[in-house]
Amino acid sequence: MFTLEIDGTAVAVINSDEASAKDLFTCEGFKEDIRTMTSDGKPLWNGTSALKVRAATEDEIEIFEDALAEDDGEGDFTDDPHHADADPDDEDEADIVFLVDIDEADEADA
Repeated sequence: MFTLEIDGTAVAVINSDEASAKDLFTCEGFKEDIRTMTSDGKPLWNGTSALKVRAATEDEIEIFEDALAEDDGEGDFTDDPHHADADPDDEDEADIVFLVDIDEADEADA
């Protein structure tokens, strides 16, 4: 598993190999997502800081595994238009767990 780190903060963990993690965490669609997503009212990424992909720590792996164990598949998932051409039957699809609290859209607008 690999972690995306921005300005010294671990932001997300992915269960994939290093090459796939780097590809996903640095693709334009994901970068746009983290530029617009906020935590405590601040953008996850300012658009200029380095995106560091490193091996996940044991604590980060535990958070990832706990989050997937709690996921009942009934969440507010919406298809990402940036990945509309992805094969929905692709069994090798990686899971991403954010390590920071993500603001809800209506909270950020309030």
